[in-house]
Formats: sequence, structure tokens, C-alpha cells
Amino acid sequence: MGETRKNSIPRMLINILLAVGPGIFCIGYTIGTGSVTSMATAGSRYGMQLLWVLVLSCLFSLVLMEAYGRFSIVTGATSLHGFKNRFVCGRLIATLILIGVVTTQWGNFSGLIGLTSNGLYEAIRLFFPQLPVDNYWAIIAIASGMLAVLYGFIFVGRYSFFEKILVVFVTFMGISFIISMFIVMPPPDEIVRGLIPRIPDVPGAKLMVAAFVGTTMAAPTFVVRPLLLRGKGWTRENIKDQRRDSFVAALMMLGISGSIMVCATGALFFRGIEVTRVLDMVYTLEPIAGKFAVALFLVGTVSAGLSSAFPIMMVAPLLIGDYRAGELDIKSPTFRILAGVACIIALTVPVLGANPIIAQIATQITGVFVLPLVIASIFFAVIRDEMGEHRAGPVLKAGMVGAFVFACLISYTAVLAVIELITQL
Repeated sequence: MGETRKNSIPRMLINILLAVGPGIFCIGYTIGTGSVTSMATAGSRYGMQLLWVLVLSCLFSLVLMEAYGRFSIVTGATSLHGFKNRFVCGRLIATLILIGVVTTQWGNFSGLIGLTSNGLYEAIRLFFPQLPVDNYWAIIAIASGMLAVLYGFIFVGRYSFFEKILVVFVTFMGISFIISMFIVMPPPDEIVRGLIPRIPDVPGAKLMVAAFVGTTMAAPTFVVRPLLLRGKGWTRENIKDQRRDSFVAALMMLGISGSIMVCATGALFFRGIEVTRVLDMVYTLEPIAGKFAVALFLVGTVSAGLSSAFPIMMVAPLLIGDYRAGELDIKSPTFRILAGVACIIALTVPVLGANPIIAQIATQITGVFVLPLVIASIFFAVIRDEMGEHRAGPVLKAGMVGAFVFACLISYTAVLAVIELITQL
């Protein structure tokens, strides 16, 4: 009886996550090693002062997931194909979104694989300290092996299988980071103060804000969503399921990302220690919480990398299939070839031995520039007469307008941050 009960709990959790469905892919696109780096670095430098940015990003992500999901379920259309056939200059709009999203995600993929392979190697060194600190060929081997396994999953060619793989990665990631947060929890008043909108008047703060939004309000999270709803088989009868899926995904994004920032604040900020790499933070945690906590955080970091690597690998073929025919094409040779190209590009940072942090932050910042176009497109799509009774109401309209203004302000902030960075060089 006891064993049956124990077995039923994990199964129940898995079933709940599978019920979320497309939202799991949203978390995959949103929370990777880049977001872990951003949250950890911000927590160590500014404490919880940028929590408000994270909250707004997750709130507007909820609005945009709902808008894209509603558009897809009501009209039966996907994002790029729908925009291309519905708008004046629709072909240009769809092309710009396609190029912007794929370019950003492929650049992000390379930094992500670099961080994840380094993280796996550091996890091994944690228990085998006699290994060398820097082992170029070991990291290349880990990155290549990891990509080979992920690419092998592509040949299964079933949406439900991809979904289950992501459930495993996201589950490990969420549990690892949330437990780590409770180990080094900062004072509650510090968390509350983080909800007051302000940008620290110090060099690099604007850059961090832009990176925050670029990794949390990730454009592919919204643009790919209609394809995933189609893969799930959801129709007009699933309007409520779609809305619940959006809410749970946004809530999980806030909980997991927030736990990383809280962990960095509690472990490092009050000790005056700044980090520029997640691995720096991992080893700083060891004197406080021991090797178990360090291993736990590493598991979360690696899971974050894998949960993002899988959907990013598929983003180009998914969006090209969307642009051409509005279909979820996961079995064609084109799909597999483009996924393979993404894997080759992903090896760039490990092969060059470059600092993956620079690549991650750069691609996160570039991601904010395509956001206004992604938001404006769906705004005009969901206020059309074809939406019928499901046309955007005052609340959804206000949310999308707020998201657009927020995205424009962050894009402006990103420009200022880049100018500030150039003048310092």
C-alpha cells in the first residue's frame, strides 16, 4: 500500500505537468543557463532590486501566451502563416520575426551548450577534484555527446515524446532551484523591496535589465505556441485548457527564475561577493551549504540548459514550417537537417574555448528588439472580426498595450546599455 502511494505521487506530478502541455515548451524557451546566469548575477550584484522586472516580464508573458493561444485556437491559424496571410505587408512581418527569432536563438544555443558542458564537467570535478580545472577536450566531448543524444531524440518525431522529455528536465530544474532557495533564504523584507520599480544607478544595471527581459519575455515562447497547441490537438473546446496552461507556465517561470535570484541574494549579496558566472556562485555556495547543495544547484543548472537546448534546436524548422504552411512539421528531412545545423552552430563556443557568458548576454539583449513587432502583430490579430466572441476584451487589450510599451522601453534601455558599454571600452 505504502509503495503504491509513493509511486502514485511522482506519477501524479508528471500527469499535472503533462496537462500543462505547451507551457512546458514555453518554460524550455524561457529558462536556460542564460537566464540562470542573469538571475544569479543580478542577485549577487543588486540583491532583489530587479525582482519587479522579473514580475512584469512574467505577467506580460502570461498576456502574450494567452493572446497567441486564443488566436490559434479560435482561427485555427499559426503565428507566421497567419500574419503572412492576414496583414498588409504580412510576408515582410513574418519574415522579420522568423529571422529575428532564429538568429537570436541560434546564438543563444551556442552559449547555452558552452555553459551546460562546463557545468557538467564541474559537477564531475566536484567529486573528483584531482581532475584539471580546465580540460578543453573533455568539455568538447561532453558538448558533442550531449548534442548527439538530443539530436537522436528528434528522430522519434512525436510531439508527445518531446513533451515528456521536457517534463523531466523542467521537473529536475524546478525542484533543484527551489530547494536551493530555501537553504539560503534572504530576509523577507529584502524580497518585498524588490517589487519597487527602480534601476540601480551603477554601471551594468541597464544591461542586466535588458538581459532579464530578453530571457524571460522570450519571443519564441509566444510565436511557437500556436504550433504546439496544434501538436497537442487543442481546438475551440480547449479555450479554458489553453488559458490554464498559460497561467501555470507563467507562474512556474516566475517561481523558478525568482528562486535563482533569491538564492544568489541570500548566498552572496549580503557578503559583498559578485559573480559573473554561475559556476562561481556554485563554488561560493559550498562553504555555506556543503557539497550536496552545490550538486543540487548544478543539477538545476544543467537541467535548465537541457530544457532550453531541446526546443531551441527545433525553433528554425518549426518556424519555417509555420511560415510555409502553418503546420507542425517534425518528421520531414528539412526538420532534421535544420536541427542538425543548429547542433553544429551550438558547438561554436566550446570549440573556440570562448566565454559563453558573453554570448548568452549578447543574444539575450538582441532578443528584446524583435519583441515589439511580435507584440504588435498579435494585438492586431486578436482584435479582428474573425475572432468573433473571443475578440480581445478591454483587459487583454490593456495587457498587450502594456506589454508593447514595456518592450519598447526595454529596447531603448538596451540601446543605452550598449552605448554605455562602448563608451567604457
